[in-house]
Amino acid sequence: MDLFSPVALGDLQLPNRLVMAPLTRTRSGAEGVPGPLVAEHYGQRASTGLIVTEGTYPSRESRSYPSQPGIVTDEQQEGWRGVAEAVHARGGRLVMQVMHGGRVTHPDITGTERIVGPSAIAIQGETHTATGKVAYPVPHELTTSEIADVVADFVTASRRAVDAGLDGVELHSANGYLLHQFLAPGSNHRTDSYGGSPENRARLSIEVATAVAAEIGAGRVGIRISPAHNIQDALETDPADVEATYAALVEGLAPLGLAYLSVLHADPTGDLVQGLRKRFEGPLMLNTGFAAVTTREEATGLVADGVADVVAVGRAVMANPDLLARWQGGHPENELDPTTSYGSGAEGYTDYPFLA
Repeated sequence: MDLFSPVALGDLQLPNRLVMAPLTRTRSGAEGVPGPLVAEHYGQRASTGLIVTEGTYPSRESRSYPSQPGIVTDEQQEGWRGVAEAVHARGGRLVMQVMHGGRVTHPDITGTERIVGPSAIAIQGETHTATGKVAYPVPHELTTSEIADVVADFVTASRRAVDAGLDGVELHSANGYLLHQFLAPGSNHRTDSYGGSPENRARLSIEVATAVAAEIGAGRVGIRISPAHNIQDALETDPADVEATYAALVEGLAPLGLAYLSVLHADPTGDLVQGLRKRFEGPLMLNTGFAAVTTREEATGLVADGVADVVAVGRAVMANPDLLARWQGGHPENELDPTTSYGSGAEGYTDYPFLA
């Protein structure tokens, strides 16, 4: 296999195996509506085989960051239609990462009276609001009926995404957000059918994936996980429990025939990741660059060695809208300016130069 060769991920036909990873960029304003600037940003990067959008909230109380985009209102849906049109006009494909933040937020961000989580356990530390840093509050522990509402929110959001013209969705079950909070014993202290055993903690992610696949078609649905990432207090520190939990999760997902499994992990060739790949029995997307920038050599090697079917790349795509051409031709890359990663304007967003 070659990084620059075509591949099918379910119903998604990709011309190459380089994927733009989901990247929080906070350019959608107070109302969470992606506008022309967001459309231009994604359109510039349409040569990657697939774009996974930044995490997009499916309900008001699931919003994690100021200026994060949503897919709750008609106005937000129409904003995403403009993004899809910009990407498709340049021959690209994109899926929306649907992300419920759970306890990774604050009422000053959501505008709601409460935030929610699997258990009434706050994250230690502070989050950024529009007016400054505040401590994370203790979340409301979701009831079983409220969990059903969360599943319904994912389904509605996914339907809105494809109705807006996007090619599919990626369910965010990683990085310490709500679905990951249910998976992780550090954040899930429940004693009902959604807590305790690995199978119970995996239940919500499986239910969401099953319901979304039934709504829009499994071939248009991917899911992202980050086993033992230990971020945002979604702690998974027992290797045996990690293996059991993610085995239960992937075995529950495998019969659905999803488009892909995306795994963020520093050891892509290890027994954990490759064992999950065997259980999933479908395309594997790897993202190894959370701690370090993914290089051309690493990405091409992962595909050439058969370790992954596609590779998701973040920071290099942020700084190089034409990363595919640069990697194909062995050209130098733009340097990323991390001070402009978050903001409200074009600087560090749409002004990185293309090759001459």
